Amino acid sequence: MSAYTSTKESDSREFRHRTLTLTHTLESLQGDRLSGRTTKGKKMTRRERLMATVRGEPVDRPPVSFYELNGLDEDPGNDDPFNIYTHPSWRPLIDLTREKTDRIVMRGVSYASVTPDPIEAISHTECVVRDGSRFITKRVQAGNRALTTRTRRDPDVNTVWTEEHLLKSTDDLRAFLDIPVPVSDGDADSGAVIQAEAALGDAGIVMIDTPDPLGLAASLFHMEEYTVIAMTEPSLFHQLLERFASTLLPRTEAAAKALPGRLWRIYGPEYASPPYLPPYLFREYVCRYVKPMIDAIHRHGGYARIHSHGNLKAILDDIAAMGADALDPIEPPPQGDVELAYVRKAYGKDMVLFGNLQVSDIETLATVQFAQKVKRAIAEGTSGTGRGFVLMPSACPYGRELSKRTLQNYEEIIELVETL
Repeated sequence: MSAYTSTKESDSREFRHRTLTLTHTLESLQGDRLSGRTTKGKKMTRRERLMATVRGEPVDRPPVSFYELNGLDEDPGNDDPFNIYTHPSWRPLIDLTREKTDRIVMRGVSYASVTPDPIEAISHTECVVRDGSRFITKRVQAGNRALTTRTRRDPDVNTVWTEEHLLKSTDDLRAFLDIPVPVSDGDADSGAVIQAEAALGDAGIVMIDTPDPLGLAASLFHMEEYTVIAMTEPSLFHQLLERFASTLLPRTEAAAKALPGRLWRIYGPEYASPPYLPPYLFREYVCRYVKPMIDAIHRHGGYARIHSHGNLKAILDDIAAMGADALDPIEPPPQGDVELAYVRKAYGKDMVLFGNLQVSDIETLATVQFAQKVKRAIAEGTSGTGRGFVLMPSACPYGRELSKRTLQNYEEIIELVETL
């Protein structure tokens, strides 16, 4: 899954009509007028290009990222039966990602706590493989209530399906809240980030990846149960959010201090976006808890990117008010409810925009049609003036066998960017 403006829709349509042509884009780029952010003559390394974009500085061309594909974590040589990248169809795309994209590798930061998590003492986990799929069942004895969650991983699909959620009622939630909160002690372990940065060199950057309290809270429920409780039991739901915030905020502070100046991705806000919840609850369940995280990141020179799929228009003002430095993936209609040009014009001065290609288009459209989507995204993302734009899909394919059409469309992204 995976955010407003006072500009009228008629103004937005007129703006798009004036700007959304490839000719305009190429003239702007070649004439050193890409949103006033291009440099002449100097070819940047991929790391330099990404960091300059994040900081709002001039770049030689817009960066292009394949998002979850980064050319570092995809390992065709790993014979794990659940590793889809062993299929030979993936190798050309992995090579293309490694050699041509501005690589962004996502890493979480572990917390070197010496105090056991209280929930582990009352939990039991089982893992079984049945009919080729891997099932993980976790049971938590919370007082008199037995809480159970179960996930499934299929060998040909690179995702984890939650078949049973841990919390199924307000009674389950109250029992969960009675479990002692983990103690936030110790320091951040920066090893994984430093190691990935060393492996990347000048080819890209590491982006620190973290959920927000809502992302952790909502994922404990089936979506239907979550939305009902969030709407009808705000006081109780805030207790759950405060529980997660009490550990997330100090961990964010510790990681931002240990790893200053990095780009972060904060995921979870989309759970409170329309149509799931109304905008006033976005302010209650996201802004109240995410702004302190962003402030902690900023205190140590870092940059915060908000990840939110789907509808954004009604919550864009709130995302901007939190001080977000960047936003992704800004999906165009019908997946979202706002055009990239609209976001660029109203919010691009303060936020770097990441997007806005749909992975479904990469997989299904003929290349000649898909090329028009890429050209439009570049035109909208670089129109007028703004802090920066990174051309990026909304996700990546997750099937074991990659189609020729999909590979061709990824190749088209690179070809079009390299002609700028």
